Amino acid sequence: METAVILQPGFWNDGSAWVAEPAASDEGRALTKFAQDELQMRDICFFQTSGTEGVRKWVGLTKEALMISARAVNAFFDITARDHWLLALPAHHVGGFGILARSFASGSAVSVLEGKWNAAAFVQKFEAAGATLASLVPTQIFDLVAAELRAPATLRAVLVGGGALNAELEAAALAHGWQIHRTYAMTETASTVAAQPRPGAELEVLPIWQVSTDAEGVLSLRGEALALGYAICAEGRWRWEPVPPTGLRTRDRVEIVETGSRRCLRFLGRESGIVKILGELVALAPIQERLDTLRLKLGLQEDAVVCDVPDARKEHALVLVVTQTMSGETAARLLHELNETLRPLERIDRLQSVAAIPRSDLGKVLMPALRTML
Repeated sequence: METAVILQPGFWNDGSAWVAEPAASDEGRALTKFAQDELQMRDICFFQTSGTEGVRKWVGLTKEALMISARAVNAFFDITARDHWLLALPAHHVGGFGILARSFASGSAVSVLEGKWNAAAFVQKFEAAGATLASLVPTQIFDLVAAELRAPATLRAVLVGGGALNAELEAAALAHGWQIHRTYAMTETASTVAAQPRPGAELEVLPIWQVSTDAEGVLSLRGEALALGYAICAEGRWRWEPVPPTGLRTRDRVEIVETGSRRCLRFLGRESGIVKILGELVALAPIQERLDTLRLKLGLQEDAVVCDVPDARKEHALVLVVTQTMSGETAARLLHELNETLRPLERIDRLQSVAAIPRSDLGKVLMPALRTML
């Protein structure tokens, strides 16, 4: 189905189950049948998780959950019919679909960036449409900054989610006029959980969410916009995995800071993305942040990522993976300067080039696919 079709007046008025995908597929048709015939579900839409690890899952979100999230984001950012979105994310992912839902709820206009992502084309389209709002992922922000593209005069806010935004990249984007508002969002939460009310501020939890942490500091979420559960297909058979009544336990370690009526999230780390090297735990995210900072410093637009691979002696080894468009001399310099900033256990063991680094539609590195390539 075309997800944009949902957002017509009276959408879902037939009570159907929907599958958000770029084009109809056998899997999507089977999932629709499973939801309607076996689960007896109506007014629900399934989005494939945008995560990069583990089995493939479809997240089941009700129409009401999607609209609760949309109205909460509109209220937080004061989005009204005066605004104009430029949609530059796939509508079959909850991040792109959320823009359509917010537009439907607020009466704001939406223009669509057609074709493959291109930073210059995005700015040109934004200016031509007189857009005020956009939602982007860190990879897209990197492209805008690397191309030294300044923000259009009509821009009011750019919501950035889908991954951690490097502090140096955020500062560079702000220097180019991009009004960055970092957000914390998940497919399971129908989009945004927390966001910066203004650039540079802490991530403030939207009022629709109840947040808590366990003894290890891992964040759990409850709220009316939370998914019902996951549809999972294994060996040709579908099964349903509900979200517990107690809420969704994420993989993010946070500190919850309360100031009056405001609740803010400070991120401390993530359960995933940690590997063991010579018996010590090493977090990949800070290493990737340093790599991205170096790419900005050196003015490199070529893709590069740090990946872990099994190692008989060390348990895991780290590889700097670059695209073949990067010269050998530049890649060697990048590796050397990166290792100069790292502790001995964190240092990269080898350099490898590939035709293209596998990424999801939202720009996240598909680590299992990359490890297979290596």
